[in-house]
Amino acid sequence: MRVSSWVVTKGGEPMTLAERDETPGEGEVLVEVAGCGVCHTDLGFFYDGVPTRHPLPLTLGHEIAGRVVATGAGAQAWAGKAVVVPAVIPCGTCPACRAGRGGVCPKQVFPGNDVHGGFGSHVRVPARGLCPVPDLADRAKNPAGLALADLSVIADAISTPYQAVVHAGLQAGDLAVFVGAGGVGGFGVQVAAALGAAVVAVDPSKERLELAAAHGAALALEPGPADGKALKAAVRDFAKARGVPTWRWRIFETSGSPQGQATAFSLLAPGAHLGVVGFTPAKVELRLSNLMAFDATARGTWGCLPELYPAVLDLVLSGKVAVTPFLERRPLASVNATFDDLHHRRASKRVVLVP
Repeated sequence: MRVSSWVVTKGGEPMTLAERDETPGEGEVLVEVAGCGVCHTDLGFFYDGVPTRHPLPLTLGHEIAGRVVATGAGAQAWAGKAVVVPAVIPCGTCPACRAGRGGVCPKQVFPGNDVHGGFGSHVRVPARGLCPVPDLADRAKNPAGLALADLSVIADAISTPYQAVVHAGLQAGDLAVFVGAGGVGGFGVQVAAALGAAVVAVDPSKERLELAAAHGAALALEPGPADGKALKAAVRDFAKARGVPTWRWRIFETSGSPQGQATAFSLLAPGAHLGVVGFTPAKVELRLSNLMAFDATARGTWGCLPELYPAVLDLVLSGKVAVTPFLERRPLASVNATFDDLHHRRASKRVVLVP
């Protein structure tokens, strides 16, 4: 099939629209893109020199929802189905996958990194791990009236903080602190609240804090002074008032900024857990011995295992995680202007590009 997509030839230079032929091979499908979200990682590839695993030229975009329009051998059962494409697709058979560590699968496929991504008319991906989407016209299954394009952000912006929450072992009644309440962090706030945590959102943007407070954050805080003492005191008082000991603190760095990472680390307390979800190529100076002194833990999260996607989809379709207030749809043809807006912080919501 002849498909078109916006291709990066050199980082920082305008993407160009190009055509190519795509034929799904064995175990693969061709998905007609309904929508593709723009992630902070895409900006890192484009502006910051973060290398993609597939050499340029390459089409970016890994938050994809669409409909299967062609299949390869062994994948025929997916024909015609609406799907969310996982941002990280493990092979499912290697030792890492068999050990439940698909996030470090050496054969994983990351659209927009290992192969052409979703900023185009179609994307060719492995069928393994696709998340089927029910009939969205059935209001009993889709009471919020979401469009298929809206579900694209499940593939990273919602599923990745969900995986981080699973990694943290978060339970009802725990304290969940999200440093960075935009994009991934805004959805993480909702995921943790839906699971019964007492949630704190930390962000320098009043707009983001107001949105987080309206969707699950019981406390919304601006970062404050560089030393962070006032911030930590406010978090400590919030937890004390709810009877949450420090070993039930789950702190998530979702800003993807050096300041956010330093702030999140500064909030560690005895027995607490730090989940690193945001990405920045910048270095951060930390006193790593805090982990030892507090008997605390820290863990990164790279994507989300495909087997967890159905649970995330249920949270969205049930309305426990709201999507619409956090999204802005734009035409795919605006991709260059959209990247520029996001790079210069002229857009505060998650942008979904629609072909």
